[in-house]
Amino acid sequence: MKLTSLIEDFIKEMMAEEDGTIELKRNELASRFGCVPSQINYVISTRFSPERGYVVESRRGGGGYIKIQRVMPKPGNQMMHVVNAIGDYVSYSDAAAIVRNCYDYDLITEKEARIILAAITEKSIAIGQPQQDALRARMLKNILVAIA
Repeated sequence: MKLTSLIEDFIKEMMAEEDGTIELKRNELASRFGCVPSQINYVISTRFSPERGYVVESRRGGGGYIKIQRVMPKPGNQMMHVVNAIGDYVSYSDAAAIVRNCYDYDLITEKEARIILAAITEKSIAIGQPQQDALRARMLKNILVAIA
C-alpha cells in the first residue's frame, strides 16, 4: 500500500473515533510515517478536499496545526448542496469524488453512481479542455437534479 493511502486511512480512522473532526500537527504526523511535512500536505489537499466532503483549516509554523472536518449537509437539501458546489468546471477525478460522496451519503444508488461515472468519462466527452470539464459539470448537475 502506498504511503499516501496509509496516511489517508490513518486520518480517516482517527476521524471515525473522534466523531468526524480531528486536529493534527503536521510534524507529528510526518514523524509517525517517516516522511516530510509536505507529504502530509499533499495527502490532505488531495484526499480531504471540499469535493470529497471535507473542510480543512491549516495554520503554518510550530509544527503546523491542521483541523479536518467531515461536512454533513442538512437533511432534505443534500443534493442541491452538492449541485451548487460543483461550479462551472469539474475534472473527472473531482466529479468521481462527488459521485462517490453522493453514494456514501445514500443520495444515489450504486447503479446510479456507475451510470453517472460512465456518462462523464473522458471517453464519453471526447472534446478538448476546458470545454470537456465545462460540459462534464453541466451534465453532472443535470443528472443529479433529475435524480433528486
